[in-house]
Amino acid sequence: MKVYFLGTGTSQGIPVIGSQHSVCKSDDPKDKRLRVSVWIHWDEHSYVIDCGPDFRQQMLTSGCQKIDGILYTHEHADHTAGLDDIRPFNFRQGALPIFAHARVIANLQKRFDYVFETENKYPGAPSVQPIEVVPDVPFKIGNKMAIPINVDHGRLQVFGYRIDDFAYLTDVKTIEPGEVEKLKGVKVLVVNALREEPHHSHFNLQEALDFIALVQPERTYLTHISHLFGFHEEVQKKLPESVFLAYDNLEITL
Repeated sequence: MKVYFLGTGTSQGIPVIGSQHSVCKSDDPKDKRLRVSVWIHWDEHSYVIDCGPDFRQQMLTSGCQKIDGILYTHEHADHTAGLDDIRPFNFRQGALPIFAHARVIANLQKRFDYVFETENKYPGAPSVQPIEVVPDVPFKIGNKMAIPINVDHGRLQVFGYRIDDFAYLTDVKTIEPGEVEKLKGVKVLVVNALREEPHHSHFNLQEALDFIALVQPERTYLTHISHLFGFHEEVQKKLPESVFLAYDNLEITL
């Protein structure tokens, strides 16, 4: 299984529009971050987790030719606003399965009503097959099972996902011990670490490191990164040996 980091930035991306911050003005490609998402593929199967406003650019850059479904973590715009750009996949493949909490599906139906229209639907509009994700209920993607991991993003419920020995959690602030147990034995963990300073709804670096110590994966990649975290190369030097700062277009193999 391969995991391709389509985007590793926070909700505004890096550079932030109009910012004069030194990280936003960096020439290092690793300091330029699109909104957070990953593409997971193995054999003939291909899925993305989240579909943010940079989705079109991410698909073109990655060379992704087929998507069998989208797994949504939650409804915030930086994770969902690219839904309209699934149309090329629809034209080739038909309606695309989307996996999400019932609350997220309802939110998408409100914001993208024309996608879910059943009568007099506009020709060429995107088409989806909504599939509800329920806490504690694994579901099938291709020939693998995805295990939903329930976490809290401030006061908002968010799903992370475990697939085989890989787990992806973004927008985490707190997680119950029972959910941590579902992650035991993962070899590769991806988790958010917004910056070094505390934040009301995201792990900061120390909280992420404490969480990693609980899970004890072989490797961890930090994502959902703010420009306030600092320059990629400087941050990487501060991290433990098995913890890495993810960057856009990084691909890892499990």
